[in-house]
Amino acid sequence: MMRARVIGTTKRGFVFISFLPFGSALKYILHSCMAVNMNLPKAWLLLLYGLPTKHSAERVSLWRKLRKFGALQLKTSAYVLPDEPVHFERFQWLAKQVRDDGGDAALIRVKEIEGLSNQQIAQMFNEARARDYADLGRAATAFIKKRKGKRKDSSNDELEKFQQRFNEIREIDYFDCPAAHDAQILLKRAAGLFPTSSQPSPKLDAKKFVGKTWLTRPRPEIDRVGSAWLIRKFIDAKARFVFATNPAAHPEVVPYDMLDVEFTHQGEDCTYETLLRRFGLRDRAAQQIGEMIHDADLEDGKFKRAEGFGLDRVFKGWAKLNLSDVEILAKGFDCFEALYNWLRK
Repeated sequence: MMRARVIGTTKRGFVFISFLPFGSALKYILHSCMAVNMNLPKAWLLLLYGLPTKHSAERVSLWRKLRKFGALQLKTSAYVLPDEPVHFERFQWLAKQVRDDGGDAALIRVKEIEGLSNQQIAQMFNEARARDYADLGRAATAFIKKRKGKRKDSSNDELEKFQQRFNEIREIDYFDCPAAHDAQILLKRAAGLFPTSSQPSPKLDAKKFVGKTWLTRPRPEIDRVGSAWLIRKFIDAKARFVFATNPAAHPEVVPYDMLDVEFTHQGEDCTYETLLRRFGLRDRAAQQIGEMIHDADLEDGKFKRAEGFGLDRVFKGWAKLNLSDVEILAKGFDCFEALYNWLRK
C-alpha cells in the first residue's frame, strides 16, 4: 500500500507530500487547494436595472446582450461582471439602453458582495460556463456518433458552427473553467484534427523528463490520476505534480491532460494512452490499465473493459466527499498500484 503524510508547506500554497510505497519515501509537490486556482478580480461591476412590465421585447433584447457578455445573474434584475474596462463600457452602454427604453439603471463598482466570497462568485461564473460547454459537448458527441464510419467532409458547416460556439464561450470564460478541456477534446475528435496512426509522433526519451514538475487540472479523475501514476511509475521517478488551470502561467512545468498541450488526448487516445505511445511503453499490465482508462474516460466501448468505470466513480465520489486534489491523487496511486500488481500475477 502507498501511504501519504504532509511533511511541509510553501508560501505559494503547495503542500509537500511524502508517499511511502513499501518503505521507500517518494516526494511529490501537489497543490492543496480543492477549488480551481483562479485569478480573482480586485472588484466587481454590478448592473442594476428596472424596465416597465410592458416592455417585454426590450427585456428579451437586454437579456440576450447580457448573456452574450457572459454576465452572471445574481437577482432578477442584477448582473455582475469582473471589473475590467471593457466590461465597464459594456455595462455603461446597456444602462443607457435601459434608460432610453423608459427604464432605470445603475452601474456600481464594489470590492465585495455580502454573503458571497470572491471565490464563490468566480465559481458561479465557472458553473455557468460549464453548462455552456456541456451543451456544446452533447451536440459534438451526437455529431461524432452520427458521422462514425463516414468519410470526413472538410467543409462541414456543422463543425465550423461547433468551433465558433466554442470560441464564443471561451471569450466569456473569465476564470478558465476546467470543462473547456473536455469540450475541446470532443471538437477535435469530431474534426479529426489529431495525427492518425499513419502519422506517428516521435518517441521521446524518458531520461530527459526526470525530475520535472508536471501540471494538470484540479479535481483529477481517472485519466489524470492514471496518467500521474504512469508518469511516476515509468517515466519520471522524481516527478512532482501541481494543479492549476492555465499552463501558460507556468512555463517551467510539463502540462498534461489540458488544452493545447503535447501530452493530452490525441486522435482516439486518452492522455494515458498518449503517454504510453510517446514514451514507447510496452509493459502489458500498464497497457491493460490504459484500455480500462480509455473506456471509462471516452465511453466509446473500444476495448470492452468495464473495470475502469468503477475506478472512475470512486474518484468522482472522493471529489463529492470534498477530498482535496492531493488526497485523490494519493489514494488513486494506491488503486492503480494494486491493480497493476494484480494484472501482473
